[in-house]
Amino acid sequence: MSDWPDEAVEYLQAIADTKLVLGHRNAQWSLAGPSLEDDIGGSSAAQEEVGHVRQLFRMLQQQGRDDDWLQGDRDPTEFNNVSALDVIDGEWPEYVATIAPADRAAWYLLDAIDRDDMDGMITKIGEEEYFHLEYHDARLETLAEEYPSRIQETLEETLPQTMAFIGPSTYDDDADPLLDAGFTDTSIASIRDSFADHYRELFDDTPVSLDGVDWTAPDPDDWDETRRRVGSGGISDEDIRQLTGEENAMFAR
Repeated sequence: MSDWPDEAVEYLQAIADTKLVLGHRNAQWSLAGPSLEDDIGGSSAAQEEVGHVRQLFRMLQQQGRDDDWLQGDRDPTEFNNVSALDVIDGEWPEYVATIAPADRAAWYLLDAIDRDDMDGMITKIGEEEYFHLEYHDARLETLAEEYPSRIQETLEETLPQTMAFIGPSTYDDDADPLLDAGFTDTSIASIRDSFADHYRELFDDTPVSLDGVDWTAPDPDDWDETRRRVGSGGISDEDIRQLTGEENAMFAR
């Protein structure tokens, strides 16, 4: 049985689900990049995300989560990933401007966890995430020069959705339940500030303007704390079949 607060289990579940879907999206795009370097980078990131998910799922199993359920034996609305990852419409610029914020947000939330039994795992994941995030930022800067309107339009959608995943600004130093419980050492409000500052600085000297981004999202009254999003929706049934390997289960050994 779980010895964590329920909110902590759901918090880690959302991080793990986001990484699960990130790995899936990276794999889907691993042969669709504009260069061999991008294809290799996407394939490598997909493999590393799978490794991260396995470690996080083990922690969740220790808190009472069923392994089959974790692996995908659930409905689309039971996946608590960043909502921007549900569907990626467009081509390479839209893909990068969707996965990059989601990956960074998942890392910021994971890095905020303050538990001795997770320190080594988080440090190892962080070593690999460093290269993911550096790669994303480099690609975003290049794409901002080549396709400024497409990057800007996509970020105006994906950044607020990712801010919703991080959590509401009302979760500050005095009113963040996981900070108060000692599960994290950084408030959601502080993580939001770091996330927003990063992207404002990244695009400061590019043709992309972030003035149209709703940095106040989400509205606390509309926010689903379990799914870390506003509204319904989820990944597709086809995504779940691919994640679980259902169509090729006969070949599993």
